[in-house]
Amino acid sequence: MTEPGGTASFRLGYVPGVTPGKWARIWAERRPDVPLELLGATTDEVVRRIRDGAVDAGLVRLPIDRAGLHAIPLYTETTVAVVPKEHVLTAVDEAGLDDLADEIVLRPRDDTLPWPGDLPGRAAASEVTTTAGAIELVAAGVGLLVLPQSLARLHHRRDLAHRPVSDAPQSSVVLTWPDAENTELMEEFIGIVRGRTAHSSRTPRRRDDPPSGAPTPATRGRTRRRASRRR
Repeated sequence: MTEPGGTASFRLGYVPGVTPGKWARIWAERRPDVPLELLGATTDEVVRRIRDGAVDAGLVRLPIDRAGLHAIPLYTETTVAVVPKEHVLTAVDEAGLDDLADEIVLRPRDDTLPWPGDLPGRAAASEVTTTAGAIELVAAGVGLLVLPQSLARLHHRRDLAHRPVSDAPQSSVVLTWPDAENTELMEEFIGIVRGRTAHSSRTPRRRDDPPSGAPTPATRGRTRRRASRRR
């Protein structure tokens, strides 16, 4: 994407809990000439911005509407239950859905877990809008919350704890971008998230990079020194 004034940039949307910092650092090392702009939003907002051309790609949680989009899986998140620190679940290392049967389980509107049917446990008396609001209710003793571990860490509080729920649905994080011919910058970012090295054959080489195997000034100097010693 080119900003007003002609400066190229790459704009990446990402959802709460996803941490693109590692990939951003690698991008800065490989493409210091192209700013990487990070824009946080919900999954629906990131997908809409991709379709509108406001961002080049996004790190989002499934499910999404895949029409007109590429998507490659990156990782699957552990699902945890967030409870008050004095809750009985803190006595175990791992819980199951059966352990939640008698609990009030909150489900905020922005919940992204792919539940196949009804939530475990009992429903809350009123609807909760956001995950942040649900965390406040858990701290108040109103119920517990089941969500991806990255979101539990994002909303960490000293008076709360979380435990893995072994048989709960899990959230998958993907990289998504428009289903069209990839730009050089898009290929570069795909290579970064897939762990390709800077000189991978599938990573576009910048014009000022020497071709793979070509002598650099340092290697040419070592070659001349070895040749001199052999005379």
